[in-house]
Amino acid sequence: MTFTAVDHLHMAQALRLAARGLNTTQPNPRVGCVIAHGADVVGSGWHQRAGGPHAEVHALREAGERARGATAYVTLEPCAHHGRTPPCADALIAAGVARVVVAAEDPFPQVAGRGIAKLRAAGIAVDTGLLRDEARELNVGFFSRIERGRPFVRVKLAMSLDGRTALANGESKWITGEAARADVQRWRARSSAILTGSGTVLADDPHLTVRLPPDEAFTPPLRVVLDRDLRVPAHFHVMDAAAPTLCIHDARRAPPPDAPEGVRHAGVPLDGNGRLDLDAVLALLATLDVNELHVEAGSRLSGALLGAGRVDELLLYIAPVLLGDHAHALLELPPLASMAERWRLTVTDQRSLGADWRLRLRPQAAQPQAALPD
Repeated sequence: MTFTAVDHLHMAQALRLAARGLNTTQPNPRVGCVIAHGADVVGSGWHQRAGGPHAEVHALREAGERARGATAYVTLEPCAHHGRTPPCADALIAAGVARVVVAAEDPFPQVAGRGIAKLRAAGIAVDTGLLRDEARELNVGFFSRIERGRPFVRVKLAMSLDGRTALANGESKWITGEAARADVQRWRARSSAILTGSGTVLADDPHLTVRLPPDEAFTPPLRVVLDRDLRVPAHFHVMDAAAPTLCIHDARRAPPPDAPEGVRHAGVPLDGNGRLDLDAVLALLATLDVNELHVEAGSRLSGALLGAGRVDELLLYIAPVLLGDHAHALLELPPLASMAERWRLTVTDQRSLGADWRLRLRPQAAQPQAALPD
């Protein structure tokens, strides 16, 4: 299928609209829709919040009777089932659109081609694949959860120019400046959950909440603490009511009977090294509809995730400071026998944030599995 310049223009706008729901649609995907007659846009909308109208509904409401005979540009295949809202495929059919252009097919089992088939059965022309990669990237966590059965794992790290994260005594506030720390809040806000280990909680007592300006809406991410032996006391910040919390522990241990309100516990099996089983943790989070998992943890847990081949993206903040040889290293990784085994990463984005730099990196290939620390 050859798409026109007008097709590209409208789908690009639909993607920009979809991105407006970046922080609010969890666990649903971010979707945008544009309805047009040629270059003339008659309706547009985006999915704003889970449980609310889908993008197509907003666009059809704006278009009204002008939707008849028009082309609808949708970033994700219209749904064909009754969930919390009626099927969008039915709404497009009832509105009398003549053509639907879909960026990416929906892998969700209750959709998975059924929306496209229903539209075509109604005599509507359907073209797929326009800006598919961009549409999938916008919902990288949703596709990961449905297609791989685990969240998209993004690990945030901050370091000095000499690759250090904290002084020998553990002091780490602050390596980076205000602009970098504000940027981290936006990555937290788009995530379904923020994960850390019990060691980090006991050492730093973090809040793991999102701090954005009052006019910026977001769905509070689930806080996830890997706490094999249930060491984190109830008075720590991650146990407060500021956001929901899940403590994942050794399945052989009984959760405390007096957990604070809003704190849940779940047990997973241990691996052969007596650590929490990494794949079991990620599979559990997928069942809880976690799409994008944001990790802020120490060098052991972050290194173990990377070593296990379970890191999809690194957010690396680099400050123009030096901390010296005795400071803590960025990651704990297994030793390499040769340079041929070195960890290869692809830089997908780099930008300055105040005096600091942020790199987005993706591993080029999975590495041998490593144990998951406490």
